[in-house]
Amino acid sequence: MSSDDETPSVAARDDLAGVVDLFDWLSRDELSRALSELAFKQRAEVDEEAIAAAIDVAVAEYALAPAPPEALSEGGETPESGHERDTDGDALALAVGPAAFPSLPDDAADLPHILDIPERGVDREALSSAVLDRLSTDATRAIEAEDAARLETLADVTYDVEAWAPVDADGIRERIVDALDS
Repeated sequence: MSSDDETPSVAARDDLAGVVDLFDWLSRDELSRALSELAFKQRAEVDEEAIAAAIDVAVAEYALAPAPPEALSEGGETPESGHERDTDGDALALAVGPAAFPSLPDDAADLPHILDIPERGVDREALSSAVLDRLSTDATRAIEAEDAARLETLADVTYDVEAWAPVDADGIRERIVDALDS
């Protein structure tokens, strides 16, 4: 799941997004369990730390998006609890983000038959609003930290998010470009 430098590849992030896309959204714990099942089916070792790192990178790079409870449905209803951010983040609900090109890893098509996960849905409007808010917050932090590499990544995400949802990220992009140019 990772390359020689221990940074998950773009393909790995897109595979994570593909697994999430099978279900519309998954908690971190459910995604970890799904990836462990895939490793088992592929007769590979399960490296929980590598799985956690890959999920963290996918979230940081907007391939996976933390989804607010109001964006989630389960079995036709909004989940009552258990899918909000908790202290260790395992129950955090994740949906496919704007920087993903979801792909399915080998044997992933079997996951809906293996995992006991009810039918789910994501309200794209609520999710895109949350992603745009997160992008603005991340841009502010990167500007304050003078983190040019992060700002470059976030500048790319501003274009991705506009292609992914009917939102306007011009203001965020302008702040990022101004910070990079100064």
